Amino acid sequence: MIKMYGFWRSAASFRVRAALNLKGLAFEEEMINLDANAQHDPAYEALNPHASVPSLIVDGGTPLTQSMAILEYLEEKYPSPALLPADPNGRARVRSLALLWAADYHPLIVPRVRAYLAATMGQDEAARTAWVKHWFREGLATGEKYLANDPLTGRFCHGGSVSFADLCLMGQAMGARVFKVDISDLPTVSRIVENCLKLDAIQRALPLNQPGAPK
Repeated sequence: MIKMYGFWRSAASFRVRAALNLKGLAFEEEMINLDANAQHDPAYEALNPHASVPSLIVDGGTPLTQSMAILEYLEEKYPSPALLPADPNGRARVRSLALLWAADYHPLIVPRVRAYLAATMGQDEAARTAWVKHWFREGLATGEKYLANDPLTGRFCHGGSVSFADLCLMGQAMGARVFKVDISDLPTVSRIVENCLKLDAIQRALPLNQPGAPK
C-alpha cells in the first residue's frame, strides 16, 4: 500500500502524484492543508519534521520526504515505465533540468517565503504577487534557453518520453498559469507543456483536479 501526504496546490506534491500515475501505482492521498498550517500539526511534524509536503509511505515503511528523493526512490523500486533515460549522460541532463525548476526556482515561491515577505519584510499583496510572477517567469524563460536549441529536446524535455524534467517543468508552468504569467514567447516550453497536458496521468495529477481545489 502506498500512502501519500500532499496538498492540491503543491507543485512538489504534483511531481510525485504524476510519477505514481505514470507508473500505474495505486495510492491513497491525504491532503495536508497548508493554508490552515496543518503541516505544523504535531502528528504530521512527527512524520515529516520539515513540516512540508509531500511525504510518502510505502508498505508501512519509513516516511519518505523531499519530492526529488521520492522520485528517485520510485524509479529504483518501480523502474517501468522509466522516468529517467537509460544512458548516464541523458540521466544527468534530465536531473539537471529537473533541479533547475525544483531547486532553483520553486523554493522562491513557496508559502513560507511569501509569509516571510509579508510578516517580516512588510510586502503587501501586490508586491508579493509581483515577486511570485517574476520567479515563475524567470524559471520558464531559463528553461527555454536550455531546451530550445538542444537536439536532445524532443516531444518532451528529453526525447519522446516523459521524465523527471517534464514533471518539474509542469509544476512551474501550472503555477505560472494560475498567476497569468505570459509565456507565449517561450515556444519550446509551451509546446512541451501542451504535450504533457495530453497525457491522462498528468491530467489526473494536476493541482486543480485534486480534492480541495477551487472549482
